[in-house]
Amino acid sequence: MAVPHHLWPNRWEAGIALAGRLQRWRDRADSTTVIGLPRGGVAVAAAIAQQLHLPLRCWAVRKLASPLEPEYALGAIASGGSVVWNQAALARTPLSQTQRERLVAAAMPELLRRQQRFGDARPQDLRGRHVIVVDDGIATGMTVRAALLALRRSRPERLILAVPVLDAELVEELRPLVDDLVAVIAVPGLYAVGAFYDDFSQLRDADVQALLQQARSGTAGELRPEA
Repeated sequence: MAVPHHLWPNRWEAGIALAGRLQRWRDRADSTTVIGLPRGGVAVAAAIAQQLHLPLRCWAVRKLASPLEPEYALGAIASGGSVVWNQAALARTPLSQTQRERLVAAAMPELLRRQQRFGDARPQDLRGRHVIVVDDGIATGMTVRAALLALRRSRPERLILAVPVLDAELVEELRPLVDDLVAVIAVPGLYAVGAFYDDFSQLRDADVQALLQQARSGTAGELRPEA
């Protein structure tokens, strides 16, 4: 049966739907942290944090784009020094070791800027906690994979990946990286995460900062989806 597109009006509503599958973590703020991957994942994570009464933090990630096709992900880097490569993409666009190192070096300033601007969680603050990692959807898995590998080094008690929608073919690839994988829907051959949202507008830095600040200040009831 074909999967209908446009399941959610926006990322906020997708987060509410996902929170319904994460009820076991409700009211466990003493031991559980929600981590949003910027930018879009933070909007989904903010709704989950509000619904489950959990703290919200960020973890910076950055795509490693093809020099010839900026929208084509060759890999990704994340806070904590994690680097992953898309082997299928590299088969199409072979890169030497030097070229890979240059790609990482070129992406590093933006990663550091996001770390500083959004105030990434400190690894020591995640040690021994249940960490719920949230993105707005997974089509290739590069940025999520980089984030999970880095976050595992923080030695959480439990690492949970939670997404509204992901490519069904990635489920078995991602499961070994986490203790739990929670998704509203897994779609065979997912080609565009945005197809499952009425509004998939790109978030600005200011939007991410506002969501994180409201969560930190305890005004979660005033959180709203992006405009």
